[in-house]
Amino acid sequence: MSSPSPEQAGPPDPLDVLQREYDERRRAEEKRGERYMWWYLGYFLFGIHIVAFVMIFAINHAN
Repeated sequence: MSSPSPEQAGPPDPLDVLQREYDERRRAEEKRGERYMWWYLGYFLFGIHIVAFVMIFAINHAN
């Protein structure tokens, strides 16, 4: 006796549907958070370089 295929199984289990929706939302949020992390890292590194150039300029023109 074979197990029924998903098409023949009838209506989907509500718990499975909720779990799938939760996983999709979590993946989307994780992707968005990772994208924000890269933007913050880029701004941080850019800012460090600006501060370093200003400090080099100040030291070179101190006297």
